Amino acid sequence: MAYYRYICPYGLAKFRRFAVNVWDVDPQDKTDEQIAAEGLDRMEAYMKEIGLVMRIRELGVTEDMLEGIAKGSFVMEGGYKILTQEEIVKILKESM
Repeated sequence: MAYYRYICPYGLAKFRRFAVNVWDVDPQDKTDEQIAAEGLDRMEAYMKEIGLVMRIRELGVTEDMLEGIAKGSFVMEGGYKILTQEEIVKILKESM
């Protein structure tokens, strides 16, 4: 979820639409940021409900592995934001 929360400001309109159309977030009296965040909250709750692993620590990842994981990450152009290695490490840390 850390990845989605990180890129959300760069694709806010689509995250907003996703929240309203997929997660039935009521946009009344909310900012686009609030709507998108609520959609991500609902998605996270659903993922937990179906038993998905939500923390990379649960997969055996340790802090000392993060730099190597980031170096081995393939970043494609054309997404909401092209991530730097430092941003990838930050997202991984938030995913621990």
